[in-house]
Amino acid sequence: MEDRNARIAYFSMELGLSKQMPTYCGGLGLLAGDLLYSAADLNLPIVGVTLLYKKGHFYQKINAGEQQELPVHWSHDDFLMRLPQKIAVTIEGRSVAVQAWGFTIKGNADVPVIFLDTDLPENSAEDRTITHTLYGGDERYRIMQEAVLGIGGVRMLNALGFESLSLYHMNEGHSALLALELLSRGGSGEVSEAAVEAVKKRCIFTTHTPAPSGHDKFEYTLVFNIIGEIVPKKMLMRLGGEDRLNMTLLALNLSHYVNGVAKKHGEVSGRMFPGYHIESITNGVNSKRWTSEAFKHLFDRRLPHWQDDPLQLRKAAHLPDEEVLAAHREAKSRLIDYANEKANAGFDYDFFTIGFARRFTGYKRPTLILNNIERLKGIANSLGPIQLVFAGKAHPKDAEGKALIRRVYEVIKSSDDRLRICYLENYDMETAMLMTSGVDLWLNNPKPPQEASGTSGMKAAHNGVPSLSTLDGWWIEGCIEGVTGWAIEGSTGSACSSSVPGSESERRDKEGRSDKNDPDMEEAESIYLKLEKMIMPTFYNNNAAWVKIMKSCISINASFFNSQRMVKQYVVNAYNTCLGR
Repeated sequence: MEDRNARIAYFSMELGLSKQMPTYCGGLGLLAGDLLYSAADLNLPIVGVTLLYKKGHFYQKINAGEQQELPVHWSHDDFLMRLPQKIAVTIEGRSVAVQAWGFTIKGNADVPVIFLDTDLPENSAEDRTITHTLYGGDERYRIMQEAVLGIGGVRMLNALGFESLSLYHMNEGHSALLALELLSRGGSGEVSEAAVEAVKKRCIFTTHTPAPSGHDKFEYTLVFNIIGEIVPKKMLMRLGGEDRLNMTLLALNLSHYVNGVAKKHGEVSGRMFPGYHIESITNGVNSKRWTSEAFKHLFDRRLPHWQDDPLQLRKAAHLPDEEVLAAHREAKSRLIDYANEKANAGFDYDFFTIGFARRFTGYKRPTLILNNIERLKGIANSLGPIQLVFAGKAHPKDAEGKALIRRVYEVIKSSDDRLRICYLENYDMETAMLMTSGVDLWLNNPKPPQEASGTSGMKAAHNGVPSLSTLDGWWIEGCIEGVTGWAIEGSTGSACSSSVPGSESERRDKEGRSDKNDPDMEEAESIYLKLEKMIMPTFYNNNAAWVKIMKSCISINASFFNSQRMVKQYVVNAYNTCLGR
């Protein structure tokens, strides 16, 4: 933590830095971690800021299909270094002490990460819990956390001696109170338009969700009770919304550069917030972190320097077929062994295996492939055995998500030798690595346009695993039909680029039939048809064609959808304007 020369502060409510550190929930935190790891490799002068969650999000235990949420137990001081500095944040009129803990990401440059902790003896029993649980509690708990992150984060960086900061990057709206702290630092009580413009020049904002529920909104009575009048009430209501404080709107009004995380998401965000100019920088994953050991060894032998320059993966099209297949067999064997040990799955190394792992919630439609289980069994009986592996947590308050988990477990009871299904509980970074590298096909079927980007399919592509996905988020950009994977077609989407004649949309037109009154039924049928007509015949009967698809996933998608490219775009499009380059 010696380097205080960082010029960019990156704030994120969650950060996925290590599988041993449960300071993340899902894709938002893993993406943030990937960005910082790539920043270290690219020698970017950046510092990360987040909260220290001593009880994590939750540990998922499933009993007879019922999700149970248990506290996460981990020793944070095994991974983080206590720093001597403390600051205070006023919450409900009380002075709440905040401790700093440090973590260093090693690369071509060291990237420091600051974890903020209120679990201190000088704080009240309640205030000690503010940073305990990620996305826990009620609105009051949430805004207290966001005050510690945004307001406390700025103060802590100042106390730690990060005096060269030019830019504050807000990863989602949770940290938008940092902009208010910057506004208030003049100390006069009044905020001029010139001060607002000065703050805007120092802030960028990345929004990650098109779902309205994903944008935090708080009643102003609660806001002023928690944080006080850090800026004049009239000014805050102009910046954050008349009725309630909308954290996304606050970030939009106090940032000079705003982006969504895929081209489509940028467009959708622009419609959600008309009048704001919202760019797009499509997400990417860290190639070193998400390539399995088997493929790392292959790339190290055949594609020198790929770790420093993922664009070298373009040459994967020329890898020997037998070496690609051998690497995949090794990765698949690890997943199968894990599934058999943890879930008593009875999986076979040679059977076609499909993976689905996302947060279990309604719009992600995790059980879409199970819509017509008899249809799926028929495909398995006629073309070859199918193995389905599911994983993912439902938010503790998401009754629909929990019901979807129960649905999977109900179907597991009816599985047989030709259709085998298992659920891997407590989805985390380790399980994600096993699944995205070990399945034969990655399934993703959110209801458009609610997918901002998605990154799990990018991880799969780094391991030669094609996707069967709804055309939303990144897949609109990454799908080349029959080359990098396949599109799920239906009333909410159409075939991806270079689609072949004979698609189900064409078939429906010829037959004069449509299931558009039930998009789920229509898109489930698309999944079955793609499996039946294209995917499984290729997997089981045309080995050369299948490995060609695997290599295309790497050479076309992994070489582009990586965080090295993503960070370079942030530098060129957003950071350089503040760094004066």
